[in-house]
Amino acid sequence: MKSGQDRPITGSGIKELVRLCVAQHYEADRLKFKNVILLLVDFFDRHEMNYALTGAFALKAYGYMRATQDVDFVVRREDQDKIIEFLESLGFETLYRSTGYSNHCHALPGLGRIDFVYVSGKTASTIFSEARKITILRDVRLPVINPIHLVAMKVFAMKNDPGRRLREMADIEHLMTLPQVRIEDVKAYFEREGLLKEFREIVREKATWKND
Repeated sequence: MKSGQDRPITGSGIKELVRLCVAQHYEADRLKFKNVILLLVDFFDRHEMNYALTGAFALKAYGYMRATQDVDFVVRREDQDKIIEFLESLGFETLYRSTGYSNHCHALPGLGRIDFVYVSGKTASTIFSEARKITILRDVRLPVINPIHLVAMKVFAMKNDPGRRLREMADIEHLMTLPQVRIEDVKAYFEREGLLKEFREIVREKATWKND
């Protein structure tokens, strides 16, 4: 007679086993990704570098969820060489580099992709002075870019890469619901980049959403 331990797992038991395996895999990847972020933050702090979260993690901090394995930081342009050297020492490959951006990816699964935006001068001073610390990844508090500066970056990204238009407009539409974001400031950024048509489209969409 077979013992209970020898009985095959069927039905709901298999589903539960799969769920547990997926959950454990997700948690392991989350912890790997979190550790990479903590390593970067420790590096920034040790070298007294200014930094702030931007991109999808900043959106998450402001209440808008977008599935991602990327983390984006805005840092000072003068720190680019040190940051890239540190990332490559951790095994990250530099996929792209310019004076304004760099993208990095690790061959090991779960470590995600890290992107940087490099700023300087008055722009940098304004961004870092107005960033505020927000809790992310459950228990980590990091400086996050001010939402209006996030809008500015997204409008600029739309101008440089029209293929990002729909995604960036959806993000901006959410950011415009935040009380600290003034519609006239958003309009000014769109106007500066010659994208008033897209701004009016977002405004119409918001009006339709409210009426519904």
